[in-house]
Amino acid sequence: MKAGIVGLPNVGKSTLFNCLSNAKAQSANFPFCTIEPNIGVVNVPDPRLEKLEELVNPERVQPATVEIVDIAGLVKGASKGEGLGNQFLANIRETDAILHVLRCFDNDNIIHVDGNVNPIRDKETIDMELQLKDLETVDKKLDKVKRAAKTGNKDAQKEEAVLLKIKAALEAGVSVRALEFSEEDDIEFVKPSQFITDKPVMYVCNVDEGAAVSGNAYVEQVREAVKDENAEVLVLAVGTEADINELDDYEERQMFLADIGLEEAGAAKLIRSAYKLLNQQTYFTAGVKEVRAWTIDIGATAPQAAGVIHTDFEKGFIRAEVIGYEDFSSYGSEAKVKEAGKMRVEGKNYIVKDGDVMHFLFNV
Repeated sequence: MKAGIVGLPNVGKSTLFNCLSNAKAQSANFPFCTIEPNIGVVNVPDPRLEKLEELVNPERVQPATVEIVDIAGLVKGASKGEGLGNQFLANIRETDAILHVLRCFDNDNIIHVDGNVNPIRDKETIDMELQLKDLETVDKKLDKVKRAAKTGNKDAQKEEAVLLKIKAALEAGVSVRALEFSEEDDIEFVKPSQFITDKPVMYVCNVDEGAAVSGNAYVEQVREAVKDENAEVLVLAVGTEADINELDDYEERQMFLADIGLEEAGAAKLIRSAYKLLNQQTYFTAGVKEVRAWTIDIGATAPQAAGVIHTDFEKGFIRAEVIGYEDFSSYGSEAKVKEAGKMRVEGKNYIVKDGDVMHFLFNV
Protein backbone atom coordinates (compact mmCIF):
# COMPACT_ATOMS: atom_id res chain seq x y z
CA MET A 1 0.00 0.00 0.00
CA LYS A 2 1.40 3.39 -1.03
CA ALA A 3 0.66 6.97 0.05
CA GLY A 4 1.66 9.65 -2.46
CA ILE A 5 2.89 13.11 -1.38
CA VAL A 6 1.38 15.68 -3.77
CA GLY A 7 1.23 19.45 -4.04
CA LEU A 8 2.30 22.41 -6.15
CA PRO A 9 6.04 22.87 -6.77
CA ASN A 10 8.05 24.35 -3.84
CA VAL A 11 5.57 23.61 -1.05
CA GLY A 12 7.99 21.29 0.82
CA LYS A 13 7.09 17.84 -0.59
CA SER A 14 10.64 16.56 -1.12
CA THR A 15 11.84 18.01 2.21
CA LEU A 16 8.95 16.19 3.90
CA PHE A 17 9.78 12.98 2.03
CA ASN A 18 13.39 13.26 3.24
CA CYS A 19 12.11 13.62 6.82
CA LEU A 20 10.00 10.51 6.44
CA SER A 21 12.51 8.24 4.73
CA ASN A 22 16.21 7.66 4.80
CA ALA A 23 16.32 8.26 1.05
CA LYS A 24 17.60 11.78 0.42
CA ALA A 25 15.47 13.09 -2.45
CA GLN A 26 16.81 16.14 -4.28
CA SER A 27 15.29 19.30 -2.84
CA ALA A 28 15.75 22.67 -4.55
CA ASN A 29 14.10 26.04 -4.94
CA PHE A 30 12.66 25.57 -8.44
CA PRO A 31 9.73 23.66 -9.97
CA PHE A 32 10.07 20.11 -11.35
CA CYS A 33 13.06 19.26 -9.22
CA THR A 34 11.42 15.88 -8.59
CA ILE A 35 10.79 14.16 -11.92
CA GLU A 36 10.86 10.43 -11.24
CA PRO A 37 8.83 9.64 -8.12
CA ASN A 38 11.06 8.83 -5.14
CA ILE A 39 9.83 5.88 -3.09
CA GLY A 40 10.67 5.35 0.56
CA VAL A 41 9.70 2.43 2.80
CA VAL A 42 9.11 3.98 6.20
CA ASN A 43 8.83 2.28 9.61
CA VAL A 44 5.56 2.99 11.43
CA PRO A 45 6.44 4.32 14.93
CA ASP A 46 4.62 2.20 17.51
CA PRO A 47 5.31 2.40 21.28
CA ARG A 48 3.53 -0.98 21.70
CA LEU A 49 6.31 -2.67 19.72
CA GLU A 50 8.93 -1.12 22.03
CA LYS A 51 7.02 -2.41 25.07
CA LEU A 52 6.78 -5.95 23.62
CA GLU A 53 10.52 -5.87 22.89
CA GLU A 54 11.19 -4.88 26.50
CA LEU A 55 9.00 -7.74 27.83
CA VAL A 56 10.06 -10.54 25.44
CA ASN A 57 13.71 -9.53 24.81
CA PRO A 58 13.78 -11.09 21.31
CA GLU A 59 16.75 -11.59 18.96
CA ARG A 60 15.25 -9.09 16.50
CA VAL A 61 12.37 -6.65 16.11
CA GLN A 62 10.53 -5.96 12.86
CA PRO A 63 8.22 -2.89 12.73
CA ALA A 64 5.32 -2.38 10.32
CA THR A 65 6.15 -0.28 7.25
CA VAL A 66 4.32 2.04 4.88
CA GLU A 67 5.43 3.08 1.38
CA ILE A 68 5.62 6.82 0.77
CA VAL A 69 5.97 8.19 -2.77
CA ASP A 70 7.25 11.71 -3.50
CA ILE A 71 5.54 12.82 -6.71
CA ALA A 72 6.56 15.74 -8.96
CA GLY A 73 4.86 19.10 -8.29
CA LEU A 74 1.70 19.67 -10.30
CA VAL A 75 0.80 22.92 -12.10
CA LYS A 76 -2.29 24.34 -13.80
CA GLY A 77 -2.99 22.49 -17.03
CA ALA A 78 -1.50 19.19 -15.81
CA SER A 79 -4.63 17.31 -16.96
CA LYS A 80 -3.77 18.50 -20.47
CA GLY A 81 -0.10 17.57 -20.11
CA GLU A 82 1.31 20.92 -18.89
CA GLY A 83 4.57 20.70 -16.90
CA LEU A 84 5.05 17.06 -15.97
CA GLY A 85 1.28 16.62 -15.90
CA ASN A 86 0.81 13.27 -17.58
CA GLN A 87 3.61 11.67 -15.59
CA PHE A 88 2.32 13.18 -12.34
CA LEU A 89 -1.19 11.86 -12.96
CA ALA A 90 0.06 8.38 -13.90
CA ASN A 91 2.19 8.25 -10.72
CA ILE A 92 -0.64 9.40 -8.48
CA ARG A 93 -3.02 6.84 -9.98
CA GLU A 94 -0.71 4.09 -8.71
CA THR A 95 -0.95 5.24 -5.07
CA ASP A 96 -3.67 4.23 -2.58
CA ALA A 97 -3.96 7.49 -0.64
CA ILE A 98 -2.94 11.14 -1.01
CA LEU A 99 -0.90 13.29 1.37
CA HIS A 100 -1.65 16.77 0.01
CA VAL A 101 1.00 19.27 1.15
CA LEU A 102 -0.10 22.90 1.32
CA ARG A 103 2.27 25.82 1.85
CA CYS A 104 1.11 27.70 4.94
CA PHE A 105 4.17 29.86 5.63
CA ASP A 106 5.57 33.16 4.32
CA ASN A 107 9.19 33.26 3.14
CA ASP A 108 10.36 35.70 0.46
CA ASN A 109 13.40 33.51 -0.23
CA ILE A 110 11.28 30.58 -1.45
CA ILE A 111 9.45 31.36 -4.67
CA HIS A 112 5.80 30.42 -5.12
CA VAL A 113 4.76 29.33 -8.62
CA ASP A 114 1.69 31.59 -8.44
CA GLY A 115 3.50 34.57 -6.93
CA ASN A 116 2.04 34.60 -3.41
CA VAL A 117 1.02 32.26 -0.58
CA ASN A 118 -2.61 31.13 -0.74
CA PRO A 119 -3.19 27.51 0.38
CA ILE A 120 -6.88 27.49 -0.62
CA ARG A 121 -6.09 28.54 -4.20
CA ASP A 122 -3.28 25.93 -4.27
CA LYS A 123 -5.66 23.22 -3.05
CA GLU A 124 -8.26 24.19 -5.65
CA THR A 125 -5.63 24.13 -8.44
CA ILE A 126 -4.73 20.54 -7.63
CA ASP A 127 -8.34 19.47 -6.98
CA MET A 128 -9.39 20.89 -10.34
CA GLU A 129 -6.61 19.13 -12.27
CA LEU A 130 -7.41 15.79 -10.62
CA GLN A 131 -11.15 16.29 -11.22
CA LEU A 132 -10.52 17.11 -14.91
CA LYS A 133 -8.51 13.90 -15.26
CA ASP A 134 -11.34 11.91 -13.61
CA LEU A 135 -13.83 13.62 -15.93
CA GLU A 136 -11.81 12.30 -18.88
CA THR A 137 -12.01 8.79 -17.37
CA VAL A 138 -15.81 9.10 -16.85
CA ASP A 139 -16.42 10.32 -20.41
CA LYS A 140 -14.45 7.42 -21.91
CA LYS A 141 -16.36 4.89 -19.81
CA LEU A 142 -19.73 6.51 -20.56
CA ASP A 143 -19.14 6.20 -24.31
CA LYS A 144 -18.91 2.41 -23.95
CA VAL A 145 -21.59 1.99 -21.28
CA LYS A 146 -24.25 4.10 -23.06
CA ARG A 147 -24.15 1.82 -26.10
CA ALA A 148 -24.73 -1.26 -23.94
CA ALA A 149 -27.43 0.53 -21.88
CA LYS A 150 -29.40 1.31 -25.06
CA THR A 151 -29.65 -2.42 -25.84
CA GLY A 152 -31.50 -2.91 -22.51
CA ASN A 153 -28.55 -4.34 -20.56
CA LYS A 154 -29.60 -3.85 -16.92
CA ASP A 155 -26.03 -3.77 -15.50
CA ALA A 156 -24.99 -1.20 -18.09
CA GLN A 157 -28.01 0.94 -17.20
CA LYS A 158 -27.03 0.79 -13.51
CA GLU A 159 -23.43 1.72 -14.32
CA GLU A 160 -24.57 4.56 -16.58
CA ALA A 161 -26.60 6.08 -13.71
CA VAL A 162 -23.56 5.90 -11.38
CA LEU A 163 -21.22 7.41 -13.99
CA LEU A 164 -23.66 10.25 -14.76
CA LYS A 165 -23.83 11.06 -11.04
CA ILE A 166 -20.01 11.18 -10.91
CA LYS A 167 -19.81 13.29 -14.08
CA ALA A 168 -22.29 15.88 -12.72
CA ALA A 169 -20.33 16.10 -9.44
CA LEU A 170 -16.95 16.52 -11.12
CA GLU A 171 -18.35 19.21 -13.43
CA ALA A 172 -19.53 21.03 -10.28
CA GLY A 173 -16.02 20.78 -8.76
CA VAL A 174 -16.92 17.98 -6.31
CA SER A 175 -14.49 15.07 -5.86
CA VAL A 176 -15.67 11.44 -6.11
CA ARG A 177 -14.73 10.74 -2.47
CA ALA A 178 -17.40 13.26 -1.37
CA LEU A 179 -20.21 11.25 -3.05
CA GLU A 180 -22.28 8.50 -1.45
CA PHE A 181 -23.02 5.20 -3.23
CA SER A 182 -24.56 1.91 -2.18
CA GLU A 183 -21.92 -0.67 -1.19
CA GLU A 184 -22.83 -2.73 -4.28
CA ASP A 185 -22.42 0.21 -6.70
CA ASP A 186 -19.18 1.25 -5.03
CA ILE A 187 -17.62 -2.23 -5.37
CA GLU A 188 -18.98 -2.92 -8.84
CA PHE A 189 -18.71 0.42 -10.65
CA VAL A 190 -16.80 3.06 -8.68
CA LYS A 191 -13.73 1.27 -7.25
CA PRO A 192 -12.73 -0.54 -10.50
CA SER A 193 -12.49 2.84 -12.29
CA GLN A 194 -9.70 3.97 -9.90
CA PHE A 195 -10.78 7.61 -9.88
CA ILE A 196 -7.97 9.77 -8.55
CA THR A 197 -10.37 11.95 -6.52
CA ASP A 198 -11.83 8.83 -4.87
CA LYS A 199 -8.56 8.17 -3.02
CA PRO A 200 -8.59 9.07 0.69
CA VAL A 201 -6.75 12.34 1.38
CA MET A 202 -4.97 14.01 4.30
CA TYR A 203 -3.95 17.69 4.17
CA VAL A 204 -0.49 18.49 5.50
CA CYS A 205 -0.14 22.20 6.33
CA ASN A 206 3.54 23.10 6.06
CA VAL A 207 4.11 25.94 8.55
CA ASP A 208 7.14 27.75 9.99
CA GLU A 209 8.60 26.84 13.38
CA GLY A 210 6.54 29.42 15.31
CA ALA A 211 3.29 27.81 14.12
CA ALA A 212 4.36 24.16 14.66
CA VAL A 213 2.24 23.68 17.79
CA SER A 214 -0.98 25.56 17.16
CA GLY A 215 -0.94 26.47 13.46
CA ASN A 216 -1.67 29.92 12.01
CA ALA A 217 -4.29 31.84 10.00
CA TYR A 218 -3.47 29.87 6.81
CA VAL A 219 -4.12 26.58 8.66
CA GLU A 220 -7.49 27.87 9.89
CA GLN A 221 -8.42 28.71 6.29
CA VAL A 222 -7.57 25.14 5.24
CA ARG A 223 -9.58 23.62 8.12
CA GLU A 224 -12.59 25.71 7.14
CA ALA A 225 -12.23 24.82 3.43
CA VAL A 226 -12.06 21.03 4.02
CA LYS A 227 -14.55 20.72 6.91
CA ASP A 228 -17.05 18.78 4.76
CA GLU A 229 -14.46 16.41 3.29
CA ASN A 230 -14.04 14.13 6.31
CA ALA A 231 -10.26 14.54 5.89
CA GLU A 232 -7.59 14.95 8.56
CA VAL A 233 -5.59 18.21 8.63
CA LEU A 234 -2.08 17.82 10.04
CA VAL A 235 0.15 20.78 10.97
CA LEU A 236 3.85 20.20 10.33
CA ALA A 237 6.87 22.54 10.33
CA VAL A 238 8.64 20.61 7.59
CA GLY A 239 11.82 22.75 7.60
CA THR A 240 12.15 22.35 11.37
CA GLU A 241 11.53 18.59 11.09
CA ALA A 242 14.38 18.47 8.56
CA ASP A 243 16.68 20.22 11.07
CA ILE A 244 15.67 17.77 13.82
CA ASN A 245 16.34 14.90 11.43
CA GLU A 246 19.95 16.04 11.01
CA LEU A 247 20.62 15.44 14.73
CA ASP A 248 22.10 11.98 15.37
CA ASP A 249 21.56 11.98 19.13
CA TYR A 250 18.07 10.93 20.37
CA GLU A 251 18.33 13.12 23.50
CA GLU A 252 19.23 16.18 21.38
CA ARG A 253 16.25 15.56 19.13
CA GLN A 254 13.92 15.33 22.15
CA MET A 255 15.35 18.57 23.58
CA PHE A 256 14.84 20.36 20.23
CA LEU A 257 11.22 19.14 20.13
CA ALA A 258 10.61 20.21 23.73
CA ASP A 259 12.04 23.68 22.95
CA ILE A 260 9.38 24.26 20.30
CA GLY A 261 6.62 22.70 22.44
CA LEU A 262 6.21 19.30 20.71
CA GLU A 263 6.08 15.91 22.46
CA GLU A 264 7.13 13.96 19.37
CA ALA A 265 8.30 14.65 15.83
CA GLY A 266 5.42 15.55 13.52
CA ALA A 267 6.84 13.10 10.98
CA ALA A 268 6.05 10.20 13.35
CA LYS A 269 2.47 11.43 13.70
CA LEU A 270 2.20 11.78 9.92
CA ILE A 271 3.40 8.22 9.29
CA ARG A 272 0.85 6.81 11.76
CA SER A 273 -1.90 8.93 10.17
CA ALA A 274 -0.89 7.76 6.67
CA TYR A 275 -1.07 4.15 7.89
CA LYS A 276 -4.65 4.73 9.09
CA LEU A 277 -5.52 6.63 5.90
CA LEU A 278 -4.53 3.50 3.97
CA ASN A 279 -7.06 1.56 6.11
CA GLN A 280 -4.25 -0.42 7.75
CA GLN A 281 -3.85 -1.75 11.27
CA THR A 282 -1.30 -3.87 13.13
CA TYR A 283 -1.22 -7.20 14.90
CA PHE A 284 1.86 -8.65 16.60
CA THR A 285 3.68 -11.94 16.88
CA ALA A 286 5.93 -12.13 19.93
CA GLY A 287 8.55 -14.84 20.49
CA VAL A 288 12.20 -15.04 21.58
CA LYS A 289 13.37 -15.20 17.95
CA GLU A 290 11.36 -12.18 16.79
CA VAL A 291 8.82 -9.60 17.88
CA ARG A 292 7.10 -8.35 14.76
CA ALA A 293 4.34 -5.95 13.72
CA TRP A 294 2.26 -7.27 10.79
CA THR A 295 0.14 -5.03 8.57
CA ILE A 296 -3.43 -6.01 7.71
CA ASP A 297 -6.52 -4.22 6.43
CA ILE A 298 -8.90 -2.96 9.09
CA GLY A 299 -11.66 -5.60 9.27
CA ALA A 300 -9.42 -8.55 8.28
CA THR A 301 -10.33 -12.01 9.62
CA ALA A 302 -7.94 -14.29 11.52
CA PRO A 303 -7.20 -16.48 8.43
CA GLN A 304 -6.50 -13.34 6.33
CA ALA A 305 -4.13 -12.11 9.05
CA ALA A 306 -2.40 -15.51 9.04
CA GLY A 307 -2.06 -15.29 5.26
CA VAL A 308 0.10 -12.17 5.60
CA ILE A 309 2.78 -14.38 7.22
CA HIS A 310 2.42 -17.18 4.64
CA THR A 311 -0.34 -18.25 2.25
CA ASP A 312 -0.17 -21.79 3.71
CA PHE A 313 -1.18 -20.36 7.10
CA GLU A 314 -4.40 -19.06 5.54
CA LYS A 315 -5.14 -22.19 3.49
CA GLY A 316 -4.66 -24.56 6.41
CA PHE A 317 -5.94 -22.27 9.17
CA ILE A 318 -7.32 -24.16 12.19
CA ARG A 319 -7.49 -21.54 14.94
CA ALA A 320 -5.70 -18.54 16.42
CA GLU A 321 -4.52 -18.01 19.98
CA VAL A 322 -5.10 -14.33 20.75
CA ILE A 323 -3.91 -12.04 23.55
CA GLY A 324 -5.04 -8.41 23.66
CA TYR A 325 -2.05 -6.05 23.75
CA GLU A 326 -3.22 -4.46 27.03
CA ASP A 327 -3.34 -7.91 28.70
CA PHE A 328 0.13 -8.85 27.40
CA SER A 329 1.49 -5.52 28.61
CA SER A 330 -0.09 -5.67 32.09
CA TYR A 331 0.66 -9.36 32.84
CA GLY A 332 4.14 -9.15 31.33
CA SER A 333 4.43 -12.50 29.54
CA GLU A 334 2.48 -15.07 27.52
CA ALA A 335 2.77 -17.60 30.37
CA LYS A 336 1.26 -15.21 32.92
CA VAL A 337 -1.55 -14.26 30.51
CA LYS A 338 -2.39 -17.98 30.11
CA GLU A 339 -2.30 -18.48 33.88
CA ALA A 340 -4.79 -15.63 34.30
CA GLY A 341 -7.06 -17.21 31.67
CA LYS A 342 -6.79 -14.17 29.41
CA MET A 343 -5.67 -15.97 26.25
CA ARG A 344 -8.53 -16.54 23.81
CA VAL A 345 -8.93 -19.16 21.12
CA GLU A 346 -10.57 -17.71 18.00
CA GLY A 347 -11.85 -19.32 14.80
CA LYS A 348 -12.16 -18.43 11.12
CA ASN A 349 -14.72 -15.66 11.58
CA TYR A 350 -12.76 -13.69 14.17
CA ILE A 351 -12.18 -10.05 13.12
CA VAL A 352 -8.66 -9.10 14.23
CA LYS A 353 -8.39 -6.09 16.54
CA ASP A 354 -5.59 -3.54 16.29
CA GLY A 355 -2.80 -4.59 18.68
CA ASP A 356 -3.77 -8.27 19.03
CA VAL A 357 -0.82 -10.54 19.84
CA MET A 358 -1.45 -13.72 17.82
CA HIS A 359 -0.23 -17.25 17.34
CA PHE A 360 -1.70 -19.39 14.52
CA LEU A 361 -2.33 -23.12 14.34
CA PHE A 362 -2.60 -24.50 10.83
CA ASN A 363 -2.38 -27.74 8.92
CA VAL A 364 -1.33 -28.07 5.27
